[in-house]
Amino acid sequence: MVVRREAAGAGERPAGGVLASGTAIRETVVRPAGAAHRRGGRRLAAEGRDADAMTERCLPAPSLFADPVFPPTRYQGSKRKLAGWIWEQVRGLPFDTVLDVFGGTGAVGHRFKLHDKQVTYNDALAFNHQIGTALIENDRQRLSEADLVRIGRRDPAVDYDDFIERTFSGIYFTDAENRWLDVAVQNIPRIRDRHRRALAWHALYQSCIAKRPYNLFHRRNLYMRTADVSRSFGNKATWDRGFDDHLREHAAAANAAVFDNGRPCRALRADALDAPAGHDLVYVDPPYVSGRNVGVDYHGFYHFLEGLTDYTRWPGRVDYDSKHRRLKPIASPWTRAETNLDAFRRLFHRFADSILVVSYRSDGHPSVDQLHELLAEVKPRVRVATLDRYQYALSTNRKSREVLLIGGARRKVGIEDSESRSEKWEVGSGKLRIED
Repeated sequence: MVVRREAAGAGERPAGGVLASGTAIRETVVRPAGAAHRRGGRRLAAEGRDADAMTERCLPAPSLFADPVFPPTRYQGSKRKLAGWIWEQVRGLPFDTVLDVFGGTGAVGHRFKLHDKQVTYNDALAFNHQIGTALIENDRQRLSEADLVRIGRRDPAVDYDDFIERTFSGIYFTDAENRWLDVAVQNIPRIRDRHRRALAWHALYQSCIAKRPYNLFHRRNLYMRTADVSRSFGNKATWDRGFDDHLREHAAAANAAVFDNGRPCRALRADALDAPAGHDLVYVDPPYVSGRNVGVDYHGFYHFLEGLTDYTRWPGRVDYDSKHRRLKPIASPWTRAETNLDAFRRLFHRFADSILVVSYRSDGHPSVDQLHELLAEVKPRVRVATLDRYQYALSTNRKSREVLLIGGARRKVGIEDSESRSEKWEVGSGKLRIED
């Protein structure tokens, strides 16, 4: 296949949009005579866009014809920096369809999509489901400049609620920022196309995270931004940038991640133990529970984003007795040491007919050895790969290592027995060290 690119003539609009420089480009895909459409090939043309997207100029991407790039994120636990390593561990396995059962930021699902796999993204949280819809399921829709203007602009014909300003004053954002959020969160649902709407949600979530100390909503700490003190770090400039600027930056980054790999990818919202079976490979990246039995509760850390997504019902879901106005807690077996071992066992048995790939930390609960034993209940061979010298964000633990446990399909895939050898990758060297 050959892609020809040339400047569009006067008065013509290109299929793909505009370059950052404003130069319009026309692209023509030329296939060799008799060549069939490659099932996994990316369709770069933008056929099928709705009328609004065709008449509104998309935000400029760094390079219109560059490979899709997963957008930067400050989301805790994101596998964005590890997705390439994870792919290298599984690329030789026989699989075509993938379920990312704890989808999160979508970084690993996006990497699988880049390699022409049919990806099903799943997450139990409503805001994460919007991220999966924007970056995994979406194959062509992009936000326009007009979309962003409408998101942040108060429409005189709309009677806006001021729930955020009334409820969260002095907690996470300034009063002016809360007023802006009240308007934006009520304008986004007015975007008609659900994939463009999901992109808008994604850009808003990333904007909110960027403006938060520690990038979380776990405590009432606006004072860290507003205190008149000497600072030895540069985060304050990011915190104080306007929401409009953040929104535009994150929207452009999300636009650059959108592509069509020719496969029907989709995003679901379900509990991990209720997600559909039948995929060739199931990728599992559960919440981390430390060896001290302290679990990462994403519902608690990012409750504000969950509330934004469910704005009309948010008032009834708030725990007003909490200082930081969190959502009422929801019990999860994945965030407690007393229950997550059984949850792993149930998950492994549910997806026993799929290749199971588990991202984990060497100091987690249950232990790597315990997970190995659980996988061995449904898999004849389990391989364990370890990534050396990877530092986790917001963690002071220098001894913890990233671990990947891989169990092949039921006696169909022969892979190395982890009892006879272990694998360790050295960051930066790209070399695999095998120890007997």
